[in-house]
Amino acid sequence: MDAVWQSIWSGLRGASWLDQANLALGLLGVALMIRQSLWAFPVGLAAVSVQGVLFWRSQFPADALLQVFFFVTLAWGWWHWVKDKGAAPELPVTRLSARGWVVVLGVATLATVLWAREIGPRLQAAMPWRDAFIAAFSVAAQVLQVRKNLENWWLWIAVNLVAVASYWSAELAYTAFLYAVYLVLAFVGWRSWARAAEKTAARSGNAA
Repeated sequence: MDAVWQSIWSGLRGASWLDQANLALGLLGVALMIRQSLWAFPVGLAAVSVQGVLFWRSQFPADALLQVFFFVTLAWGWWHWVKDKGAAPELPVTRLSARGWVVVLGVATLATVLWAREIGPRLQAAMPWRDAFIAAFSVAAQVLQVRKNLENWWLWIAVNLVAVASYWSAELAYTAFLYAVYLVLAFVGWRSWARAAEKTAARSGNAA
């Protein structure tokens, strides 16, 4: 266990300033999203921009391209949250219907299979199924998050669990530690948004 903590500490100390900025922006962005703050969007846009540069420098073009999608989705989400709401938006947290869950999981699963079988081998991915799952379900989670669907946090939890297990098995303790932090924040986010969804449902019931 001492070796694990030493690896984590070495990773924190040895990370470049760009890696440190990526970590700080990522954690701040998630914290702001948990609080349903509009500041989550500009911070998120900065975070995916930095991450895109890091992936591109590391010669991971598919991951870098994914950050472009996240950038566009975050920009759309920012507009969606403030649309017709003035300076103090109150877009409510909502839950997916059973049909919505089926559609989201079906599309994400299909995208995972296609990515792993078609794109992964062409990019010579070391773990094509892991990469495909994380990419497809991250996209689904991001879309649900900007729509303020509570279930986005369950998808982030699944993505982070897979990431933690994968990096831990690859003996990348520092990276596994970072995703473990995101995993904890995803649980916190789910709890916070679930309370908000309950309040929204209660207000709707009283209005009826």
